[in-house]
Formats: sequence, C-alpha cells, structure tokens
Amino acid sequence: RGVGVLAGACAGGGVQRGRAATALQRAAARVQPLGAVRLRSSSAEEDMDPKIKDLVDQIASLSLLEAAQLTDALKERLGISDAMMMPAAGAVPAAGATPPPAAEEAAAPEKTAFSVKLEKFDPASKIKVIKEVRALTGLGLKEAKELVENAPKEIKADVKKEEAEELKEKLEAAGGTVVIE
Repeated sequence: RGVGVLAGACAGGGVQRGRAATALQRAAARVQPLGAVRLRSSSAEEDMDPKIKDLVDQIASLSLLEAAQLTDALKERLGISDAMMMPAAGAVPAAGATPPPAAEEAAAPEKTAFSVKLEKFDPASKIKVIKEVRALTGLGLKEAKELVENAPKEIKADVKKEEAEELKEKLEAAGGTVVIE
C-alpha cells in the first residue's frame, strides 16, 4: 500500500522531480519493506489468471524507486496525464481501475440554484418592466421601480433553472435585458 501511495504521489506531481529521491528515502524509512508486508489472499485472488497473479507479485516486490519508475513508464506508455493521477495519490486504486476519460473532462457538479439579474432595460418600456418585476417578485410599486431604475440588480436568487429561464423570458418580453448567473 505504501508503494502505491508514494508512487502515485510522485507520479501525480505531489513531489517535485529534484526532491523526489529525498522524499522517497524519507518515506522508505517510515514504511515497511514490501517483502515484510503480508498480503491478504482473497477469493478474487484465487480466481485470478496465473499471469496476472505473477504480475501482481512482481509489482509487489518492487522497491519504492522502482515503483515510481514503473508509474512514470506506464503513464507515458498509456498516455495518462498527471491530472488523472492526482486522485490516486491518496489511495491505491483497484487493480485494472483506470479513470474514464469522461470523468476527467467532467466539470464541477451541475449548478442547481441560479440568480436572475436585470442588466438594463429599454427606457420606452420602463413601465412594462416595472409591472413585470412587481408581478414576479411580489414587491410594491416603489420597491419595484427602485429595483428597475438601479439596474443592474438581482431580481431573484436561488431559483431553479426552469424558473430562472421563465423569469428571463417574461422580463425580456417586457423590454429588459436579463442575465442568469
């Protein structure tokens, strides 16, 4: 386990190349040699192809430096970037588990709460925009007028995407320019 963590950290950019050997030496002093670690055998290991079992044994017998070199060579051969290796730095991935490319390209979780902001309005349709803001927000005439006149201003916050789109349509129909954030 220690080798996978250290190899993943070195390969993932967690340690700068100039200090990689020093970091590996310090870590090796804190980690048991792989030969001393008793690997648990499981039913999955018994069902494993002998070729795979031999490969696992060979990898488990590598020194920390050799494991780091193996990681670098595999990354280069398989075209795996450092960004893909970063999540693996904290834990050893399951055998044969490689992150799918779609997961790498996936952005932050989908946004669920939006704000509707009135950027500006057509002066000729100011009254229509004020009426629409009143209807959508429940504000009084004075508050709605101040809100419209002080554009850009947030009309509603923390609304669902569908509701935000609906508010945008209505305000633009009345003559306003609206942005959903």
